[in-house]
Amino acid sequence: MVDRLANSEANSKRIGVVEGCFGAAGQPLAIPGRVLIGEGILTKLCRKKPKLRQFFLFNDILVYGNIVIQKKKYNKQHIIPLESVTIDTAPDNGEYDLRNGWLIKTPTKSFTVFAATATEKSEWMNHIGKCVGDLLQKSGKAPVGEHAAVWVPDSEASICMRCQKAKFTAVNRRHHCRKCGFVVCGPCSEKRHLLPSQSSRPVRVCDFCYGMLTAERLKPRRSRTSDIDL
Repeated sequence: MVDRLANSEANSKRIGVVEGCFGAAGQPLAIPGRVLIGEGILTKLCRKKPKLRQFFLFNDILVYGNIVIQKKKYNKQHIIPLESVTIDTAPDNGEYDLRNGWLIKTPTKSFTVFAATATEKSEWMNHIGKCVGDLLQKSGKAPVGEHAAVWVPDSEASICMRCQKAKFTAVNRRHHCRKCGFVVCGPCSEKRHLLPSQSSRPVRVCDFCYGMLTAERLKPRRSRTSDIDL
């Protein structure tokens, strides 16, 4: 079905409408073989609070943006290559009464989204899973093994999740470790470490993750001659 729609006029028009909704600030989306599978509004669990976002699923990418005018205008376009995506079901969020959620995990960024119904969640997960599977089968690549951590929302931590002592206030701000996603205080996250999948520059990590990353980096590599009997 996807192959049949790839070069159809109807598919081209649908993609053109999506491009138009993002305006000049959005990246072009029409390329040969790309098909718009579906679209819908999902609740994305952001750092501060849940926010509605418009999502578009193509056969090779997942696109989402802020809703300015529903069905007419979106901004802050994000494009995620599906080859790098892994999805897992997520627990309900009691604080905001959110259900029907799942994790969208990639090497650069991972987050949780929630659908309005269980049926909608199932359809989204099935379609995303099929698109990812088809892409990997065609390319012969293996699924991505490492993903960025899902950030713990600010509201779920009143004290530092590492030292368990520092209370967050207007002065003592919350920070996020880019490796584990924990909410941590400034003194517990003063160090930086290079996480190539997330940034070309060293990023903030907590003391615990810094120790783990440093130990891994300093671990001596086994010599190729170590197994040779002399």
